[in-house]
Amino acid sequence: MAKTQMKVGDNVLAYYDSIYQDHELSPRAKAVLIYLKDHANKQGTCWPGINTIAAGVSLSRSTVKRALNDLISAGLVEKSNRWRENGSASSNLYRVIQGGICSKRLVNSLIFR
Repeated sequence: MAKTQMKVGDNVLAYYDSIYQDHELSPRAKAVLIYLKDHANKQGTCWPGINTIAAGVSLSRSTVKRALNDLISAGLVEKSNRWRENGSASSNLYRVIQGGICSKRLVNSLIFR
């Protein structure tokens, strides 16, 4: 039987498939997670503003904020505040937790069986 080699593109498809198959994530959270993943650098970080994300996924600002809170609560995204030199607030820094959908709730469901 011939071995099938996995390509880098296959890993990306598997990652997105894991998002689509997570039935506990809302559609809004899935859309925002994919947006962040698509815009993240090699370290998994990006810093789009709420308005930018909202325009990119065709959702309202408040829906994007709720989606981000969902993702942070699920352990899929970390958020850090950023500040300008003059002390004013800048866009937040988001870090997509690598490894697909290995969220706190999935880990807890395995631990507390």
